[in-house]
Amino acid sequence: MKAYQWITLLLLGTLTISLQALEVSEDGNTIKILDGTNELLVYHKSEVLPPEGSDPSYKRSAFIHPLKTPKGSTVTSIHPDDHIHHIGLWHAWVNTSHESRKIDFWNLKKKEGTVRYKKTISLNQESDKKGFTVLQEHIATYEGQKPITIIEESFSIGVVKEKNTYFIDYVSEQKNITSQNLELPAYRYGGPIAYRGPENWNNANSQVLTSENKNRSNGHATRGKWCAFSGPTNNGNALVAFLCHPANHDAPQRMRIWPPSSHDGAIFFNYVPAQENPWKLIPKKLNKFRYKIIISDSKMDKEMIGSAWLKYADE
Repeated sequence: MKAYQWITLLLLGTLTISLQALEVSEDGNTIKILDGTNELLVYHKSEVLPPEGSDPSYKRSAFIHPLKTPKGSTVTSIHPDDHIHHIGLWHAWVNTSHESRKIDFWNLKKKEGTVRYKKTISLNQESDKKGFTVLQEHIATYEGQKPITIIEESFSIGVVKEKNTYFIDYVSEQKNITSQNLELPAYRYGGPIAYRGPENWNNANSQVLTSENKNRSNGHATRGKWCAFSGPTNNGNALVAFLCHPANHDAPQRMRIWPPSSHDGAIFFNYVPAQENPWKLIPKKLNKFRYKIIISDSKMDKEMIGSAWLKYADE
């Protein structure tokens, strides 16, 4: 075989490896997206119990942990001592009412509500984007009463790898399937996406930056097209950024960002569509929330994130 033929085969092999680098795998408990041997994203179908000795009410399914960088550094944490109900990358409404009854789907110890996995709708094995779509239920769980499903949700994840960076599409389509409004009074947190960063990230070693140049000290309750976090890992640096699509309700949405005084600057973030103004989920109406997550082994990169948001806004 001539030299140019070997080179052609080598290039084709490299292209094939590149296109097939990401894979989706499902078993009875999880759905995983893999980049070779790196389990970059794990979605939990089965309920995960809190640490031994904790209130079992904190068990939950329908969340993502771990979330990893291309080098395999974990950028989420789960069941931290200060907020045991924080579980990596998840979402739920907090301050709600339905038929004059309060329902908190977030603070599980109240035993008023939760979010859970119901079934897998599809696995996306396309060459350019790998992911999945699942059906989730937001249910009222009053003690002594049969659980009632308030919201049915189609939740989708799609991952693309470009220039050694993961771009993750995070889409939540929620529908109130009851006959009454789910009321959402204005409240500081709760909604379609929430994030708890690595346990070792704090005031001294990590950064917080929004599209409007806000940080830990002044970012809470401000609006942002995007919000990014960076800090150290065993493999160097890591960057995690959350982009809010302009078509979302109340975009650019206000944010819940923990200040420096909260647990030595621990990373907690939440886009909150009802932080400033009350809202309601009307029966049978579909409410779509779109976000993009960027994960890389790098320091804070405002220019890259800003360019990514402009491209995302045009999608």
